[in-house]
Amino acid sequence: MARCTKEEALETRSRILNAAEEVFYTRGLAQSSLADVAVAAEVTRGAIYWHFKNKSDLFDAMCERVRLPMESLMTVPDEKFVGDPLGHLRNVWGHLLKDAATNPRSHKVLDIMFLKCELVDRSDPIWMRQHECYLKGLANMERILQEAIELGHLPADLDTRLAALTLHGHVIGLLLNWLFSPTTFDLAAVADPLIDACLDSLRYAPSLRLKKAD
Repeated sequence: MARCTKEEALETRSRILNAAEEVFYTRGLAQSSLADVAVAAEVTRGAIYWHFKNKSDLFDAMCERVRLPMESLMTVPDEKFVGDPLGHLRNVWGHLLKDAATNPRSHKVLDIMFLKCELVDRSDPIWMRQHECYLKGLANMERILQEAIELGHLPADLDTRLAALTLHGHVIGLLLNWLFSPTTFDLAAVADPLIDACLDSLRYAPSLRLKKAD
């Protein structure tokens, strides 16, 4: 049997990833097997193991084809946002929400991650990747907020940890609500004003200030 070309191998890998998206989206991650993916992709299980070590590795590769929420915060700011950390933050979150609303692939992968991915085993590579990504993203958000404070764009006494948790909770909560019921509201239309409302809360909410020592 002739060996497949590099192009054929890449096409097979892409077909497997496309099939995994459909299978995980339809059945949920826990209820899906590599055999299910093989049938959907019209390949053998051996072909899947040629490209991926296991289901976790396949899931990881599937996620890498879209920008995940907290990974978005690790991107380098566009040139126009240099010196404007809040503008960068607003741009990143806005792009994430609008991409979820308009890009079918992003919609499916995020739906799988948030609604159809049963993360119960903390030693599972999928859980570990998600957790590491969350921690790094939260730390990077705090760094961005601290930079905004140093530039005078946010109050000097802002509690950056509390502010980062608040902003993350608002944005991810909005995304989750939309994924659960996409017809309830137009995510792309409300993304910018709701992000602006969150950023305004960082500027003006007394409850987000560092508590003064007695």
